[in-house]
Amino acid sequence: MYYIYFLFSEDADKYYIGHSQNPWQRLSQHLNNSGERFTGRYKDWKLIAVFEVSNSKGDADKIEKFIKRQKSRKLIQQILADDFAGSGPLAQLKRVPHEPS
Repeated sequence: MYYIYFLFSEDADKYYIGHSQNPWQRLSQHLNNSGERFTGRYKDWKLIAVFEVSNSKGDADKIEKFIKRQKSRKLIQQILADDFAGSGPLAQLKRVPHEPS
């Protein structure tokens, strides 16, 4: 299964969106690799939401790119809201429980 995950850095006041088969392990990689172009600059990333997408890496990649292309903090905050009900390209997102880090 592929997941879309959202990280947040309070120091940067920024969100990061990615996709992975294991977002929990991926968070650890972000935190331990200062070579990452975007996430490597900050060490306080927290995993704030995880959404199941599908068994297709291509589907996860398309949704991640769609969200990033919008360049919209407002959209990200709407997706993160507890009452989010996706439509259109975001219809297949299904929030999954996770342990906040």
